[in-house]
Amino acid sequence: MAKVSDKKATEKVPSKKSSKGQKYVYFFGNGKADGRADMKNLLGGKGANLAEMVNLGINVPPGFTITTEVCTAYYKNNKKYPAELKTQVESAIATVEKIMGRKFGDPNNPLLFSVRSGARSSMPGMMETVLNVGLTTKTIPGLIKKTGGNERFVYDAYRRLMMMYSDVVMEKAAGIEPAEGQAIRQRLEHEMETLKHNKGYKTDLDLQVDDLKYLCDRFKEIIKDTLGKEFPDNHTDQLWGGIGAVFQSWMGKRAVSYRKIEKIPDDWGTAVNVQTMVFGNTGENSATGVAFTRNPATGENVFYGEWLTNAQGEDVVAGIRTPNPVNKAGKTEDTKHLPSLEENMPKLYKELLAIEKKLERHYKDMQDIEFTIEDGRLWMLQTRVGKRNGQAAIRMAVEMAQEKLISKETAILRVKPEQIDELLHPSVDPIAEKKAGELAKGLPAGPGGAAGRIVFTADDAEAWKKKGEKVILVRNETSPEDVHGMHAAEAILTAKGGMTSHAALVARGWGKCCIVGCSALDIDFHKKILRVGDKVLNEGDWITLNGTKGRVYEGQLPLLPADPEHNKWYKELMKWADQFRKIGVRTNADTPNDATVARSYGAQGIGLCRTEHMFFGPDRIKAVREMILSDTEEGRRKALAKLLPYQKEDFIGIFQAMAGLPVTIRLLDPPLHEFLPHTDHDIEELAKEMGVSV
Repeated sequence: MAKVSDKKATEKVPSKKSSKGQKYVYFFGNGKADGRADMKNLLGGKGANLAEMVNLGINVPPGFTITTEVCTAYYKNNKKYPAELKTQVESAIATVEKIMGRKFGDPNNPLLFSVRSGARSSMPGMMETVLNVGLTTKTIPGLIKKTGGNERFVYDAYRRLMMMYSDVVMEKAAGIEPAEGQAIRQRLEHEMETLKHNKGYKTDLDLQVDDLKYLCDRFKEIIKDTLGKEFPDNHTDQLWGGIGAVFQSWMGKRAVSYRKIEKIPDDWGTAVNVQTMVFGNTGENSATGVAFTRNPATGENVFYGEWLTNAQGEDVVAGIRTPNPVNKAGKTEDTKHLPSLEENMPKLYKELLAIEKKLERHYKDMQDIEFTIEDGRLWMLQTRVGKRNGQAAIRMAVEMAQEKLISKETAILRVKPEQIDELLHPSVDPIAEKKAGELAKGLPAGPGGAAGRIVFTADDAEAWKKKGEKVILVRNETSPEDVHGMHAAEAILTAKGGMTSHAALVARGWGKCCIVGCSALDIDFHKKILRVGDKVLNEGDWITLNGTKGRVYEGQLPLLPADPEHNKWYKELMKWADQFRKIGVRTNADTPNDATVARSYGAQGIGLCRTEHMFFGPDRIKAVREMILSDTEEGRRKALAKLLPYQKEDFIGIFQAMAGLPVTIRLLDPPLHEFLPHTDHDIEELAKEMGVSV
């Protein structure tokens, strides 16, 4: 736990000051909030949006946000907190206690908290969360009594707290870097999986009260043996440990890697959100889910999401259980047999539908929301602007403008250049795909097609990429520790997880090909092999993914370039862009095909045609090499004569494609060594062709 310091950090974003000093804690709940949506620099995206939802009259579990300024102070003052923080946190807890009619740490009527990170820019899964903070041997009996004797729920919540807290606070925040497969979370999960296997259980829901009590006792022993410390049995220690771990995670390896990729400054810092726990795992009348106000994979204007009955939020996104579709419209061939929230809890689904519409109208953008149903009551835990791939971004922007939700100018500005670039992603050749025969099928979580060699760890993906190899990262499920390897890979394939899992969310944000929930995969990380039925694939073997359809193929199938000209939303957006733009765009194009593609994307001419690039084809480069190495003028002219028809044909094709638009041509202008052969084989081939010795 960090110590409270008298020093205050130099703040970039001014927070409120009073006679009691600087305000570091902002309350939200019970219809009132200290913050607003436009305060995300101070409160982080999650904290600002929680406050805004309260201001909109939406049911949000009460809590408080510790500002990003505390994170800045924490790192500037040798990991010590501002002096005022402890008192302000205690005051906010007292306010929450009064609203909820429960007390934090009370043995008879305990209040539990979640502790979550919240940077100003969304960093899904990159930073830490701890749930069920405040469960101790003293508060467990009181919670059992308050839940009508529901021992199973309480001990399930306790084992979850131990799994998260030991991982996030006691290992990662403490700077412990375990060997591969030896992390505390993996050890605890292995203990639980072993018990389930020995008792013939299929899912966590099969665990009985005695099983959970046994696991809680074993977890304490494993934590002590592995980390050399007792699991904390004091509610206050748990809370401050969780708060410190969130601040520590801001400078964690995976968060730093993600910020570099997403160009997020290190000095922004993160806020911490401490919120009353509401439980989706108290029984069959409780549930939890993640949803999007529009489909983040296609952009279609349909409410889309996943939910699980009798579960906590981590279960939906962690890939531990396959989630159900939130409504009938979201059902696929693989999930058509699963009951939707719309069918199981129609009244609550209708309430959720009204909230998602209100949030999208308010924020004027697609929202990614998290919700929990506790004993038949709906609580909203989060809203944020949802990640989407390029195809979805373009469709949403155009349709929202057509619906008069946003202006055409806003629609254009909302689509990032790299999202338009995603329309240029290759796809699997449908003819080759039809002949290939499907190896496995999962959920289509990221766009386009990709082929690469199988690797099983993020570090290997990064290392192979550096050697020039195309790789596909294959995992049971990804975690935020895998982000560097996910970025290096051509595509991502996971055996578990749904469309709101970590892999799906990150891949969608990057526009990367991804398939999740491919349950036919059996991965042996120790032997570095992948089994699919009786098929065995090794590390380094080629596979091909169709991320649009969720299909996996053995071997390297041919990929075709994308065709944005047949995308009606892209064409409409480009028309609007033409109405507002003030500059013209010319392209680099060195071949008739380049010129044709450039015109199809709206280029108004060729800014540079580099003639030397016309000669790098296998037939043409030999003639150039003959010209360079010839001893006589006659030999050089003879070689050039071979090139003339090629160049003439290329220029005719380029001019035809440009149809009168300007073309700027640069004559041959490279260092000559670029054309010379580099391998022994190429040198021997050229010598043979020219009739000279090597």
